[in-house]
Amino acid sequence: MNNIGAKFAISVPRDNGARMEGIEASLFFTFFGLDAIIKKRMNNLKVATVGNPGMHMPTLVGAIPGMSAFATSMMKKEIEKLDIPPIGEFITMIHDTGCEIYACRATVDMFHLKPGDFCEELDGVISVGQFYEKAAGAQIIFT
Repeated sequence: MNNIGAKFAISVPRDNGARMEGIEASLFFTFFGLDAIIKKRMNNLKVATVGNPGMHMPTLVGAIPGMSAFATSMMKKEIEKLDIPPIGEFITMIHDTGCEIYACRATVDMFHLKPGDFCEELDGVISVGQFYEKAAGAQIIFT
């Protein structure tokens, strides 16, 4: 989950709203955010409890065996209470509005990922430079 759920809760309404107004929107996934578009991982994300400043707990506490599973379980319950759909469903929702979804070339190469590893909504694997070219003149928001 590593804040991916929270980022989607913010970005999907924003990007859906942009698309509904005819504004182009694209998402670029890199490093650990890439798990959100990898088929085998996207609906099984875990909360990282070690070194995660968003957890507001000492690293030593986060390292206790079972803490990540406990935090993940608690986060899933909170997400269900808010009626937030699973990440895979979020990806489909945003892509269906016309939002383009890209994976970072350097990260894909570094993690030895293949095209078949990704969800079908992926529009391509591109470099950061290519993403900047696509976004020329647009607002880029990093989360």
